[in-house]
Amino acid sequence: MLHKFHPFSHAAIALGLSLAMPILSNAQQSAPQPPRPPQPPTVDKAGQPIEATPAAMQPPASLIRHGSPTPISKPAGALRIGNYNVENLFDDKDDPALSGRYEDKDNLKPDDHCKAAAAAIRAINADVLALQELESKESLIWFRDNYLADLGYQYVESIDAGDERGIEQGVLSRYPLSDVKNWVHLDLGGTHPDKWGNSSNENAGKPITFHRSPLRVTVTVPLSLIPGMTPASVPEPYTVTLFVVHQKSGGSGNYWREKEAAKTVELLSEFETSNPQANILLMGDFNARPDDKPIKIITSGLPGLVDAFAPVRGKRDSQYMTHASDRSIDYIFLNANAAKELIAETRFILGTPTRPAGTDYRTTPPPPGYASDHYPVVIDLVPADK
Repeated sequence: MLHKFHPFSHAAIALGLSLAMPILSNAQQSAPQPPRPPQPPTVDKAGQPIEATPAAMQPPASLIRHGSPTPISKPAGALRIGNYNVENLFDDKDDPALSGRYEDKDNLKPDDHCKAAAAAIRAINADVLALQELESKESLIWFRDNYLADLGYQYVESIDAGDERGIEQGVLSRYPLSDVKNWVHLDLGGTHPDKWGNSSNENAGKPITFHRSPLRVTVTVPLSLIPGMTPASVPEPYTVTLFVVHQKSGGSGNYWREKEAAKTVELLSEFETSNPQANILLMGDFNARPDDKPIKIITSGLPGLVDAFAPVRGKRDSQYMTHASDRSIDYIFLNANAAKELIAETRFILGTPTRPAGTDYRTTPPPPGYASDHYPVVIDLVPADK
């Protein structure tokens, strides 16, 4: 067990990690160790420091309306986890299963938007990154190989979520991923109403199912592979299970989000009951504000769940808004086990360029450096069970 230092002290983190590590035998210390996953290079070929985001790619501050303009550095020995809706990450391959209004052959995410999204991902330097609005696992691999090849994301998971447009959630990780699961078109109970706002509902009378099923995946982190950790080898890995969601969008879809939220509570509760020691993160694009009913269903239905940003998020605090529409709709929730390991002082939302306030995204071109209408949401964990 870790000693009870101030939970957000970097000194406590370093000392707590060392205290948590067992004393190893000579045989353990000399045993061959697996290779450490590659990290972003810190110096160029001439030995000069490399900026996380090169100056030439730094977006003008005037274009950043939300979030922090610069990332917070990751503490040595921490596990950084991020969440990012990258907005329509389609590759140039035609999906034959999509046609008509969902035809995807011309939906390639522009190269400059891909480069901007990659710059944001490079800046946050997450070890594990949950993503929304991916076309497929293949498109995520394409994006990684073409824009993030040096970041050490050896492990990739993304599976069809049941969305008629073909988008799904995925995870990039420097550490092994396992136990990948989702619940495509799981019945949520009830049927769709006749109206969608003031219009007819095309799903009227049909059973309500997940619009995009949550993605569950477990990350296993051998502590010997965490840069800055000592000693060089420990017998037990650190694991954390992610439930990555992308709930139904649209103001008229609140009834649908409420159903999705209730079923997500049920799925997470079942997992936690079967795995009482598990560290669990519920994260993604919830398309709901903190005071909206779907979020209240989640927080009231999962006792002990912690919203990582609740203590610092104000109703009008643009630093903690996660979407270009002046809303906080992207979250990282932690169950009671994981919440003990949160390094609260380094949580942040990275601001990226967006359209001016009050403009219509359908008629106003995106500004230079535009990556997505959402922003990366980032937390750090002490990777040692308390």
